[in-house]
Amino acid sequence: MTLSACPIDALLVGAVALLPDGRSPSGIRKSASAGALWLSPTGLQGDAQADLRVHGGPEKAVHHYPREHYAHWALRSGRADLLANAGAFGENISTRGWDESNVCIGDVVRLDEALVQVSQGRQPCWKLDALFGEPGTAREMQESGRTGWYYRVLKPGWVRSGARMTLAERPHPQWPLSRLIALLFSRDARFAPEWALAAELPALAERWRRTFAKRVASSSVEDWEPRLRTPPPDA
Repeated sequence: MTLSACPIDALLVGAVALLPDGRSPSGIRKSASAGALWLSPTGLQGDAQADLRVHGGPEKAVHHYPREHYAHWALRSGRADLLANAGAFGENISTRGWDESNVCIGDVVRLDEALVQVSQGRQPCWKLDALFGEPGTAREMQESGRTGWYYRVLKPGWVRSGARMTLAERPHPQWPLSRLIALLFSRDARFAPEWALAAELPALAERWRRTFAKRVASSSVEDWEPRLRTPPPDA
């Protein structure tokens, strides 16, 4: 598996704002930045998240989403307006050439002046449905495995659109994100030995490691429906 250097097509940040439902705050709306942005251990300058319990933080400082996935969404979604530009899925970085099949957990990446490490995939939530106005968007992201991934920041620095991203280190070449994502979203108990292996991956975000370990201990899979299901209006 190879990973060629690729340029950043778009560098995106956004403030917290209400979703189209008029009641749910979210930082999912991102706009492209033309200038350099400082990347700290908790994210890019000018970027924000509404619910810090589940979004943002050191293990999810930067979200990377492949631009190639937009072709899939264009076939499924009626929101050509959202899909016309990068940022429709709340990503901070958009590129072409890297995806879940050729990026591995723990990959250390030179991101312009910064150094980052792939920490986990994305677990999509109902706010995608609210943004697109199309129920099932988050579920489709989960089931298709087109989730993108997050980085933790190993070395802060300035990041610019157009800068090249390069692989600096690959400690777990046998663990492409596609493998981990498929394991996380599988309910098949026959994968228990694989869950046990994933729980021991040192580069994997602690929350994912705990999830895999709990599955092995309980021989059951957690309920992820509350994450995918839009809350009722009076919630």
